[in-house]
Amino acid sequence: MSTPAGTILLVDDHAVVREGYRAMLQKQPGLRVVAEAADGAEAYRLFKEVRPDLVIMDLSMPGVGGIEGIRRIRQWDRGARILVFTMHENAGFAVQAIRAGARGYVTKSSPPEILLRAVMDVLAGHIAISPDIDHELALSRLSGERAAADVLTAREFEVMQMLLAERSTEDIASALHLSPKTVANLHSLIKDKLGVATDIELVRLALRQGLLN
Repeated sequence: MSTPAGTILLVDDHAVVREGYRAMLQKQPGLRVVAEAADGAEAYRLFKEVRPDLVIMDLSMPGVGGIEGIRRIRQWDRGARILVFTMHENAGFAVQAIRAGARGYVTKSSPPEILLRAVMDVLAGHIAISPDIDHELALSRLSGERAAADVLTAREFEVMQMLLAERSTEDIASALHLSPKTVANLHSLIKDKLGVATDIELVRLALRQGLLN
């Protein structure tokens, strides 16, 4: 397989996972993993230091997650090429990742050749979506329920994921460099946008839409 040359920042909170994918990627001529990060905040810091040609970003990580990491990187460099590589086989996460600035979305259940093809495509400046997510995106448009991915901003979606993970207002505020009051306001805004009155209803909506593991 012919692969364009490029340096890579690999972002995943599991060191063993990074090791495996680093080995696979570096077997391809011209590809080199130059840095690794365990969450979105570290990814943002390292991106500014090493300026990689491509970021391969997981979504669910302790601390700052992938959606927020993508948003920060793209705010700093509008030309950043970011490929999401995640366990989330859900159209909502793909919509939010692409809205935040990702150029591709591949699930970890995909065969290795799908990931390598997506790496090539994103390095070449194209959009890359794994076939399973392409199918889910089509199906999601058939649902009549207000989809969280369609009505929430990338920041709101990240806060919602943290709330669903039962993280406190203070913890979310610290991770995202916001005031607790701002987080509380976002909490209320998220429920208003989704048409739910309580956190229990928010959890039920997230379960129906496959946003809660």
